[in-house]
Amino acid sequence: MTHASRTSFVVLVTLSVCHLLNDLLQALLPAIYPMIKADFGLSFAQIGLITLANQATASILQPVVGHYADRRPEPNALAVGMAFTLIGLLVLAFAHRFAMLVGAAMLVGVGSAIFHPESSRIARVASGGRHGLAQSLFQTGGNFGSSLGPLLAAFVVLPRGQTSIAWFSIIAIVAIGLLWRVGRWFAAARAAAVAASHVSPARPAARVSRAAATRALAVLMALVFSKYVYLASLSSYLTFFLIDRFQISVQSAQLHLFAFLGAVAAGTFFGGPVGDRFGRKYVIWGSILGVLPFTLALPHASLFWTGVLSVIIGLVLASAFSAILVYAQELIPGRVGLVAGLFFGLAFGIAGLGAAVLGRLADATSIQFVFRLCAFLPAIGITAALLPDLRRTASETPSR
Repeated sequence: MTHASRTSFVVLVTLSVCHLLNDLLQALLPAIYPMIKADFGLSFAQIGLITLANQATASILQPVVGHYADRRPEPNALAVGMAFTLIGLLVLAFAHRFAMLVGAAMLVGVGSAIFHPESSRIARVASGGRHGLAQSLFQTGGNFGSSLGPLLAAFVVLPRGQTSIAWFSIIAIVAIGLLWRVGRWFAAARAAAVAASHVSPARPAARVSRAAATRALAVLMALVFSKYVYLASLSSYLTFFLIDRFQISVQSAQLHLFAFLGAVAAGTFFGGPVGDRFGRKYVIWGSILGVLPFTLALPHASLFWTGVLSVIIGLVLASAFSAILVYAQELIPGRVGLVAGLFFGLAFGIAGLGAAVLGRLADATSIQFVFRLCAFLPAIGITAALLPDLRRTASETPSR
């Protein structure tokens, strides 16, 4: 048995844990926005620019990293990426002006750009053909990490101040060690696969025509836009919305954000396995369009129902991305790293740009107006009806 001949759950769980640690560290940045907004006297537009610096850096670099890794995989790339995150955390802990906050956000973004496409590739290698399950398990770790960021910010960073962020460098060092071991497994798995085949495997043939694939990619990008601009409105500004609308404390608002992000983490897991079983197109369609009634209700609900609705929205909407990613990888076979980098990068870039635009809009109008406007975004989910059913396409392809 080669290293990758069946689902390697030890590797998948390790990658999921590292994704948890990586995204926990990344989530510290938006989680401390209320603190640095007060300490540095920042506007909503400047908060949006910090998010843009972080996520646009990741967005631009991820497809480049994924394309390079398709041609020359680097087993130690994951550990190097986490080292960038470590440096960014230390800069963030001791930043004393706005430009340093932006620089720290960019360093953390570089770490994310390296981590996501390469770890997604290794998760696919370790999947043993259960690609949806592997991506969901991998992404669930990341989303749980994102949900822990606000919780740790509320109980560690906010009481002790900005410099306490430096303590989280210990987490980054642990992650570097785990990722180095994953890199060694990946190198051995690749060597075993080459030894078994004696030749480099040919790239699989496309399952749909180039024109159909192009149309499907355009639809997927529209769906990612809908999902991540809406998520940006919640992850970056939910605390401000709750404080403005219900006059609750910052710590209480952070707990609501933790509940929402925890629901996102829980919902993420189900999209992949359900897509493996019933088809990814239907998961994509239902998770984005299906959340529309809840997003429309949220801006008008009481505090209690706002919390309930945000959890439902997180659970339903989160199931889409793993299904979108695996669907795209099946749509363009043989380009796993490029597709992962493109869609992770697109998600980060859209979220960053969306946060910046929504921040300016909140300054010009109100944070409540922003939430009422963003509630309509999931209606774009109706375009998922245009996606080809890849399972049917595969069954109609004549065998050779």
